[in-house]
Amino acid sequence: MKTVVIIGGSKGIGAAISNSLLETHKIINVSRSQPELMHQNLTHYACDVLADELPEIEKVDSLIYCPGSINLKPFERLKIEDFKNDFDINFIGAVKAIQKYIPKLKEADKASILMFSTVASKLGMPFHTSVASVKSAIEGLVISLAAEYAPKIRINAIAPTVTDTTLASKLLRNDRQKEQMIERHPLKKYLSPEEVAEMASFLISEKSASMSGQIFEMDCGITTFKN
Repeated sequence: MKTVVIIGGSKGIGAAISNSLLETHKIINVSRSQPELMHQNLTHYACDVLADELPEIEKVDSLIYCPGSINLKPFERLKIEDFKNDFDINFIGAVKAIQKYIPKLKEADKASILMFSTVASKLGMPFHTSVASVKSAIEGLVISLAAEYAPKIRINAIAPTVTDTTLASKLLRNDRQKEQMIERHPLKKYLSPEEVAEMASFLISEKSASMSGQIFEMDCGITTFKN
C-alpha cells in the first residue's frame, strides 16, 4: 500500500482527496485541524506547516500540498504584508514540505508530487493580483523541479477554477452569487472538491506515468472558451 502525505488534508479539496484515497492508500495528513473522518488508513499530525517542524515520516510515495489563500482586493488596497502572507502560505510552505520529504520521495518507486495553481494565473481578472502572482510562482516551481527530478519523481499541478469549499465561501455566499458564478463559466458550472480529488488521484497514480511538469486546468471552460 502506497503512502500519500497530504499537507492540509483536513478541509476542502485536501479532505476530498484524502477521502477518495483512504481505501487504497495509507494517508498521512499534516494540518492544524483534525480531519472529520476517522479511518484505519489515516494518520494525522497536528502541525502548522509554516511555524512548526514537519513530522518525520518513514515512507513517502506521493506528496500533495493543498494549503492556499484567496485574498481578493484592489491592488491599491493590498499591503506588502498581504503579498508576503499569500506567498508564505502558497509557495514557501510548499517548498518547505518538498525539501523535507524529497529524500524519502527519492527512495520511493514511481514517486510523485502534486501542487495547486489557479485559473487566475492564465486569465487576467481584477482583484486577483496577489493570488495570481503566487500561484504563477508555483507553476514555475512545478516545471523546474519536474525537470530536475526526472525521471525519478513526477511533479504536476492542478489549476482549478472556483471550487465549492470553505476557502471560496465568500464567492458563493448565496443563490444569486452561485448562479452568477455558473453563468460566468462556459460549461455552466463550477467545481466540486470531489471532481478535483478525482484529478488528483489520477495524477499521483501510474495511469499518469507519462505526465510531469504539467499544469492541468480544471476551468469549466473559462480560460479557453468565449462565453
